[in-house]
This record gives sequence, structure tokens and C-alpha cells, in this order.
Amino acid sequence: LPEVFVAFLFFLVFKHFFLHKKSPGQPILKNWPVLGMLPGMLPHIPRIFDWTFEVLEASNLTFFFKGPWLSGTDMLFTADPRNIHHILSLNFGNYPKGPEFKKIFDVLGDGILSVDLELWEDLRKSNHAIFHHPDFLELSVSSNTSKLKEGLVPFLDNAAHEKIVIDLQDVFKRFMFDTSSILMTGYDPMSLSIEMPEVEFGEAAETGEEAIYYRHFKPVILWRLQNWLGIGLERKMRSSLVTVNQELSRGESKQSADALTYYMNVDTTKYRLLKPSNDTFIRDVAFSLVLSGRDTTSSALTWFFWLLSMHPQVLSKIRKEINTKYDPTDLEKLVYLHAALSETMRLYPPLPFNHKSPAKPDVLPSGHKVEANSKIVICIYALGRMRSIWGEDAFDFKPERWISKSGELKHEPSYKFMAFNAGPRACLGKHLALLQMKIVAVEIIQNYDFKVTEGHKIEAVPSIVLRMKHGLNTL
Repeated sequence: LPEVFVAFLFFLVFKHFFLHKKSPGQPILKNWPVLGMLPGMLPHIPRIFDWTFEVLEASNLTFFFKGPWLSGTDMLFTADPRNIHHILSLNFGNYPKGPEFKKIFDVLGDGILSVDLELWEDLRKSNHAIFHHPDFLELSVSSNTSKLKEGLVPFLDNAAHEKIVIDLQDVFKRFMFDTSSILMTGYDPMSLSIEMPEVEFGEAAETGEEAIYYRHFKPVILWRLQNWLGIGLERKMRSSLVTVNQELSRGESKQSADALTYYMNVDTTKYRLLKPSNDTFIRDVAFSLVLSGRDTTSSALTWFFWLLSMHPQVLSKIRKEINTKYDPTDLEKLVYLHAALSETMRLYPPLPFNHKSPAKPDVLPSGHKVEANSKIVICIYALGRMRSIWGEDAFDFKPERWISKSGELKHEPSYKFMAFNAGPRACLGKHLALLQMKIVAVEIIQNYDFKVTEGHKIEAVPSIVLRMKHGLNTL
């Protein structure tokens, strides 16, 4: 009820005062007494990613949003590579996730995605050790291969034979949940099968991601009140945690090389802040790893196959490359496929924004001053579409921009292409994620024809992960 009342109130205010055209020279968003700039943002919440791009493009890549008085929603939006490089690399020590981030992302507990300082360093080093261990790498290859043969291929064969419509987004989420769960907990939930069993973990995770997203824009007192009263997304998120705990508790670590086994036996003399005997800590670690592996990679694959359906010439080039250069032991030879995946994540990054908070006051390269503990939102979705950064064809799906004249892949600095973050917090699982995406892409493109069903609506869900609201229905 509080949500409905607040939304209705702001709708009436907006309708009465703000339905007028913007005149030349007028501020991008008017800063109203008490309400701040929120009334100008409210109508655009369903298309928040594109709206943020438009605001940033019109304000030289950085914009200060003034929220309602005493709401705690003031924040600086930026897509300026200079600022991003400064925040994530050059002055990294002054930009932890911050205490406000910890509150907003409380469902992540003490997982690597949300912690700072010494605990983050221990988790980072231990993650690096497990991700580069030969046994873990062998497990990653075998789990992907087995899930292809036992899950993805039988499902796609059945769909092709029966000529039924399938939601590729759902298929990719299930595939990534199975493989991520095997790698991180040793447990195979077998969610991708012809029977398509209910996956409680998926709904729980997505509810939490949407709740976290809205917490950035809601007044702090509102979402804390909802949490206390147990209403709205806060209620669903809390009940979702129970589901997550139940799912993760099934991981009995049958595989000695999985991440859960590693952390349950981690060397605490080397990583003194890790707590292998603490069930909550182990749950937080496993949840963060499974969540990041499942959702980001499945998001990239979903947008990738949608873009291929919209650009058949790109699909033809990838199929030709696979048929002439494919080597199961050396996927690096598929240069055009890699370029197309990079181009997908430039336009549709799995994580559309990043949250930072300076420990001390600072002045960004753009000239903007930021106070200690203030909110900074790095708009990764907007960054990938800026004409001033990527050229006049920034909105075009053009894999060729990633290939040099000699036919090799071009490198772009991480503060310009942020699909895998940048600086010391750059994604440790980048190589693994690209490997999984290439394996799935090759299997589908080489063996199946597909097309998006006519009239299927494509729009993003306002969430911390860039998902399709209606899935990706294909034949």
C-alpha cells in the first residue's frame, strides 16, 4: 500500500505540473522543491536504461541527480571513461563499495560481490586460486560438455522435432544454473531437461535482483519500512532467501574440485578472514558465485541470439567461420564469434550499472566534486552507446569494429568496455564465461536454425541484471 500511494501521489503531481515540452536552454531535469528531480524520472522508470543514456548524452557524460529531500537518493550518474578509469583504477583505494552499498545489497551477505577491504582481498585471492587450479578448469570443461550432451542438445532436438516455441532466455538460465551449480557446489540440479522442472532458485534470485535495483531509487526509509513490514518486493526477497538457502544446502560437494569444497577446506592461515566453519559465510560465498555465473552469462547469450536473429548476415558469417575454422580444443580461432559476443555485451552489458561510494571527498576528471559516502552510479549500458566514445555508428550491431585489418581481435580498455568490470575488481571468471558462451553458441549455430516468433516484444526488466521482460520466444 505505501508503494501504491507514493506512486499515485507522484503521478498526480507529474500530470498536473510537468506535462509540458522542454524549451531550449531549460535544464534536463527540473529540481523541484521537496521532490527534487524525481518527478522528471518517474515516467521513464520502465525504460530507465535508455533514459539514463539520453540524459548523460545531453549532459556531457556526467549528471548529478537530486532526489527528494531527506530521501538519501542523491547520486551522480556518469559514463565518462576518464571518471571510470579514475574511480575503478587510478584512485581505487578511495572507492570501495561503501556502507550504503552493503545495505542495498544485503542479500549478498559477505560474498565477493558486496564486501570491501581485507575480506574482499582474501576472497579475491582465493577466487583467483580456485579459478586457475587445473582440477577446477578440468571440471569446468567436463561439466559444460556433459550438460550440453545431457541437457541442452536433447532439449533442442525435442523442440526442433516437435516444432514448439521455446524461451531461449529460460533455456540459457537453466543451462547456466546447472553448470554454475556443479562448478560452485558440486550439485547438479538438472533444471534443463525436456520436462522443464520448476526452478525456485531462479525466481528467488530474480526477485532479489529487482528489489536491489529499486532500492537505488527508493527513499531509504521506504524500503527499510517495507522490509520491516514484510510487504512488496522486500517481502518476496526475504522469502526468496529461504529458497536460496534450501537450494544451496543440497550441494553436498560430490566433486572434489568445486568451489564449495575448496572454501570448506580453505587455508585460514593464508586467508585469515575466511570462515570455512561458518554456514552463513559459506552460503554467502556460494550464492554470489552461483548468481554471478548463472545470470550474467545467460543474459549475454540471450541478447546475442536475439541480435543474430535481427542480423542474419552476422549469423551467416559466424556459421561460415565455425564450419571452416572450428577446433574444439582451440576456440580462440573463432575471431568473428568472439567479436560478435563482445559487440553484444557492448550494447547489452549483463550488468548495466556499477555502484561506488568515495571514502573521502574527491574531484573527478570531469570536474565534478563528490562528497564522502555519496552515491556514484557508473552507467555501463549508456557507456556502450555513446557516440562520443564509439563513433556515429555506436547504436549499430557491428562485430567488425572489434577486428583489426590483419584479422586479429582489437583490444579496448576496460574503462571503455566494461562488460567484465575494470581495475582490481575486474571479473576473475571472464575467460570461463567466454568459453561457456562460445561452446553454447557453436552448438546451436552449427546444428539448428532459429528465429524469434513474430510480434514478440523485446524490452528489458529494470534490474541489476539486464534480462528480457518477456523472455526470448523462438522457433
